[in-house]
Formats: sequence, structure tokens, C-alpha cells
Amino acid sequence: MNPFPAVVIGGPPHSGKSVLTYLLTRQLRALRVEHYVLRACPDGEGDWSQETPPERVRLLRQKGQFSQDFVDRVCRDLAQRHLPLIVDVGGKPTPDQERILDQCTHAVLISANEAGLKEWRDRFERHGLPIIAELRSVLIGEDRIDAETPVLRGQITNLERSNRVGGPMVEALAQRLQCLMTYADADLKTYHLSHAPTELVVDVDHLARWVELPEQQHWQPEYLMHALTYAPEGTPLSIYGRGPNWLYTALALHAASHPVYLFDPRMGWVAPVTLHCTPAAAADAVAWKIEPFPTHTWIELTPTQPYLDYDDANGATLPALDPAQGVVLSGKLPFWLLLGAALAYRHHPWLGIVQAQQYDECIVVMSRDAAYQPGACFRFRTDPHHGTTVGSMTHER
Repeated sequence: MNPFPAVVIGGPPHSGKSVLTYLLTRQLRALRVEHYVLRACPDGEGDWSQETPPERVRLLRQKGQFSQDFVDRVCRDLAQRHLPLIVDVGGKPTPDQERILDQCTHAVLISANEAGLKEWRDRFERHGLPIIAELRSVLIGEDRIDAETPVLRGQITNLERSNRVGGPMVEALAQRLQCLMTYADADLKTYHLSHAPTELVVDVDHLARWVELPEQQHWQPEYLMHALTYAPEGTPLSIYGRGPNWLYTALALHAASHPVYLFDPRMGWVAPVTLHCTPAAAADAVAWKIEPFPTHTWIELTPTQPYLDYDDANGATLPALDPAQGVVLSGKLPFWLLLGAALAYRHHPWLGIVQAQQYDECIVVMSRDAAYQPGACFRFRTDPHHGTTVGSMTHER
């Protein structure tokens, strides 16, 4: 029996599950609750889709299909989870897809009507999941808490994609989850850090305090150069905690060509996948789009499966790019794949990383060219109709 809770957010389609999941994880982060969100539905959603303009979400989202293989992989990763999880599932699960519920421990129910509440209440009861909250979702109105024990019940409002701040119901539910996910007899972070495969471990939370990042402020690129002085260059390194993709990539490149590891809530400590650059690369686990520019090559990587498996990607090939130019890496990727791609292209003059939330700019994470300093931002001009990158980059401080 896995000791960590896995709380599934369930309800009919369009009831606000993904937005509720996003607001809950933000609130739990503020409460410093160690957890992760597992997207157990191939709909292309994620934190990025709540923080990105709607027109960009439509371009980037790549909805996949439920398959037996997808469900098998989700169930496997749920069973071997290394942290408490919030699990976001689809709104119309088939009996085979309901196997995911058997790997969960608790449930939160949300629906816009009583019929949806009853349907999902019956579904959770069939799988023996204790319900910790039943929420009625409405577009207009105010949050209302009708009961707090034994089940949190009431009305929740304003579950819009543009909303980044939860109301009283989100706060109440986050406090309930905090009690469920907090361990008095074991510090999860201390436990995980003690099992890191290298002597030097970079805890992203500790690193934020070390560079004097203001409390509750997101990582900003201007802190990168200082952050890279935390660890000696070329030292085996393990990275733990929640941080932006460009920070993880810069730390990994700072350690190359020595071993680098990162903590994945599904698998524990893992090394980035090994990827090989070749002119004859064929898209298998990863596909790509390439666009050349006068100073760099822009490449967007895309997993070919809605739930990419580590072993499927390990050893895959990437296209060889012009070695005299920098590389800008883009795409919604698990960190173990992004870092593998960055390490594969690390011999280029410089390398930049694009975040989905800031889709029109990249952050330089490695450079042997004085004109491209780590932490510098370069803004693209984008075509709003096709979502493709056009024109050249301009250097911004």
C-alpha cells in the first residue's frame, strides 16, 4: 500500500475540474504542502494552460485519446507515487478508464447540477473512495460553505481560466488537503533529499532564499547568474523542487558533462533521458518543428504520445542542427526530456529555453558567446494567426 494520498478531482465535463485543480495546487504551494498534480486525462491541460492567453492555449494544446496503454501507464505511476498527488481525470470515464480510480485514496466531487453530483458520487462509492468534498459549480454568485464535516459541501464560483486566485471554498478545501497531505512523523523533503544520488543537491526552495528571491515571487531570469554560482561548475548534481524549466536546464548544463539527476514525483530520482543528434533522425517518441534564423535555430519538440514513458524516450534521436548557431528549445515537455534535449544540444554556441506562459520570448541558459549571457531574455515577434515564430530576436535586458 502506497503511504501517500492520491486525491482525484472528479465530475462531468465542463464542471471546472482543471481550473479547480490549478487553484488548489497554487494554494497548497503557498501553504508549503509537498505535492504534485498528475494529469490523468490526455487533454493537453496543465498549469501552463491556466497562465497562457486563450489563443495560445488553442495552438499549444494537443488533445490525445484515452487508450489501454495510457491508462496502464497512469495506473503504474499512481501506484509508485513518491509524493501526495492531486489527480485530474476525464469527465466521461469508461469502465477501463475507471481503473485509475482504484489507485486513488480520496475524492473531491464537483458538478454544475445534482445529476452530475449523483453520477460521480455513485462512481466514487463503487471504487471505495471516501469523498472529502462535494462542490456545486456555478458561473455567477458567491462561494458558500454549507457544511465542513464530515464532507465539505457548498457552492464554488468563478472557475474561469483567467482566475488565478481561489475564493473561500478553494481555501477551505486546500486546508482540508493540507491536513491530509502533511506528515507529522516524517519530513518528506528531508527523506527525498537524503536519498539523492549525488552528494550535492540543489533544493530549489533553498536556492530561492540563497539568491534572495522575494517571498512569494516567481523565479525571474535576472536571478539566474547568481543561482549558477551556488554549485561549482562541472560537479555531479541532483535538483529537487518546483522551479521554471529554464532554471532546471541551466543547472543541468552547469553540471555537464557530469551526472545530473532530478526528482520526478512519479519515478523518484531519475537522470535526464539520453538523446542523440543525427542528420538522419526520425520522429518516434518525440516529433519536432524547426525554423532557422540568422543567429539561431528554433526547434519545438512534441511528445508523440499523450502520456510519454521515460523508457520510450530514452535513446531517441533528435535532428542535428547548424553547429555554428545557437538553439532555442520550445515545447511542453517533462523536465527529464527537456534536460535531455538541452544536454544533446549543449555544444552549440548558446542555448535558450521557451516557457509556454511566455511563448514570445526565450531565456538564455548557456552560452560561450559574450553577446548571449545566461539570464538574458530575447523576445520573438510572433504571428498571432498561425502561432509560428517569425522575424528575428532582439536582446532585452
